[in-house]
Amino acid sequence: MSTRYPFTAVVGMDDLRLALLLNAVSPAVGGVLVRGEKGTAKSTAVRALAELLPEVAVVAGCRFSCDPAAPDPGCPDGPHGEGGREARPARMVELPVGASEDRLVGSLDIEKALAEGVKAFEPGLLAAAHRGILYVDEVNLLSDHLIDHLLDAAAMGSSYVEREGVSVRHAARFLLVGTMNPEEGELRPQLLDRFGLTVEVAASREPEQRVEVVRRRLAFEDDPAGFVGRWAGEEAALRERIVAARELLPRVVLGDAVLLQIAATCAAFEVDGMRADIVMARTATALAAWAGRTEVTSEDVRQAALLALPHRRRRNPFDAPGLDEDKLDETLEQFKGDDEPDDEPEPDGPGDGGPGGGGDGGGGGIPPQGNAPAPEEAPAPEDSPAPAPDNAPAPQNSGSGAGSGERAAVKAGEPFRTRMLSVPGLGEGAAGRRSRARTEHGRTTGATRPKGALTKLHLAATVQAAAPHQRARGRDGRGLVVRRDDLRQAVREGREGNLVLFVVDASGSMAARQRMSAVKGAVLSLLLDAYQRRDKVGLVTFRGKGAELALPPTSSVDAAAARLEQLPTGGRTPLSAGLLKAHDVLRVERLRDPSRRPLLVVVTDGRATGGGADPVGLAARAARLHAADGTAAVVVDCESGPVRLGLAGNLARELGGTAVTLDELRADSIAGLVRTVRHAQDNHSAARRAA
Repeated sequence: MSTRYPFTAVVGMDDLRLALLLNAVSPAVGGVLVRGEKGTAKSTAVRALAELLPEVAVVAGCRFSCDPAAPDPGCPDGPHGEGGREARPARMVELPVGASEDRLVGSLDIEKALAEGVKAFEPGLLAAAHRGILYVDEVNLLSDHLIDHLLDAAAMGSSYVEREGVSVRHAARFLLVGTMNPEEGELRPQLLDRFGLTVEVAASREPEQRVEVVRRRLAFEDDPAGFVGRWAGEEAALRERIVAARELLPRVVLGDAVLLQIAATCAAFEVDGMRADIVMARTATALAAWAGRTEVTSEDVRQAALLALPHRRRRNPFDAPGLDEDKLDETLEQFKGDDEPDDEPEPDGPGDGGPGGGGDGGGGGIPPQGNAPAPEEAPAPEDSPAPAPDNAPAPQNSGSGAGSGERAAVKAGEPFRTRMLSVPGLGEGAAGRRSRARTEHGRTTGATRPKGALTKLHLAATVQAAAPHQRARGRDGRGLVVRRDDLRQAVREGREGNLVLFVVDASGSMAARQRMSAVKGAVLSLLLDAYQRRDKVGLVTFRGKGAELALPPTSSVDAAAARLEQLPTGGRTPLSAGLLKAHDVLRVERLRDPSRRPLLVVVTDGRATGGGADPVGLAARAARLHAADGTAAVVVDCESGPVRLGLAGNLARELGGTAVTLDELRADSIAGLVRTVRHAQDNHSAARRAA
């Protein structure tokens, strides 16, 4: 008997349990993405689901789980004739975040393929998950190349392994279930759309429910077998209900009126493509079968929308997933069919306390995100302070940044597409889309002897190494006699993700509302670029008497955007403190992840009015610390007005980087910004070598 935590013993989490059960009833729904804070039983519930799935009939001895009723004609273990069949439990295969490409798709023995012409293929996790569950914990932290393989398999229902003209294909249809903590970064939109349903989970704030969670968990840890035995009856009943719903599913009728509601709902929320319509239809059908009905109702459509649409209506990476339930109800009411009763009966769910129950009837619901937008304020003149109440003391002059009071946060301006800023040279960091690096994927630039297992064969170099030894090895046929020492690994160049550390001036000299709004809009644009290029980001701000690390380096660009939006301004300009804080942050990050190269982005007008007797000299010395470390740097010059002092340019020279204005940061403003950044860095390095 398995000693996994029972599915029916999970306390609360009605939406999560319902979404998982609907996929168990109808795998065509397309899987579940579970978003939520750490420690909310996401993984526990997913792993418990595997125990509820019915057994799978497979061809005896087939490593690829072929269905005896319809075996895959291209199966590497085939062709399957009238061989035996066997039943086994449905598998739940876990994909580790740090898995290699060979572990995911399988590995091909290139040496045997070249020397003997034999396709010796070792199946990977995609083959093991066929007709089962593929579970990815922390799916948002997966490397891009693994995500690409998942997308291909999810789209085509098969996996291909191709190496130097030798290829293997096998079926790979699985239920994709992922869990993630949004604080650690968001998911690529392409993979996000591949999840049929999404649910948000959070720990209960009810003391009684939290007590029950702790009580059950402690009981399970003290006696796993006994605890599982006490829930065996509920587990068996739920398993039988899944089987019954699967048998009823083909008889469920999806009427034209309901289809119209589905289409109208997807159109009203402006989701991209047609996948949302199809997923909603399948989910509503599964809901009806789960409730023991043969006809889909408006309530099924509503519940399906709350599960299938929130992650598809996002317009940009910084929009939180959610659905306006009032708008949903209005749309469903507007397109309700004439024969639809006014008062929909509640689906015959398992009840408030049962698995998958909706509790108060709103299962799958995600409350609308955020508050109503505040009315726009009239723009203040450039470099002028915001208007103060009549009884408020007059603010100090903020033009010099010398002691002006703190101002409220200013809304960010409209983001725009930025020019790509990259780190010079060739790195070896995590795969991404910013700077040049040696990676497992990309264009081939050379060959080398493999240090471990051969992963990417350089065919020409291998043949060239083996050719001089053919006579000595007794070659007498057409085949090439290849030894292990002849194999050559391809050296490839692609792109890496970097650590982009923003150092933002929030002092009084930046406090003019229009200017700070533009500055925040520029930083927001750079954050959006960092999200698309799979970077880590950090945020240091400085104002008043010092600097602070507003956001430690993280993969959650959303968190950086939220901190930026709340950033107040005012006070002196301790530029040196901001640069020193950034230097400390980068020093620690180099110890944690030496292969990830940093890019320092300083957003300031270059003024320094705090931090000591000689603030300008202190800032210059702090900048030279970054230059001595070889940190690539860009200064975004926020100075405005007809008279410019050029202080940001001076700072960029001390950093060994380059300065760009807010206008030059736009992708459509100038050409060659990347070359400018690289040229400035190279010139500084040459000057240091000459010195």
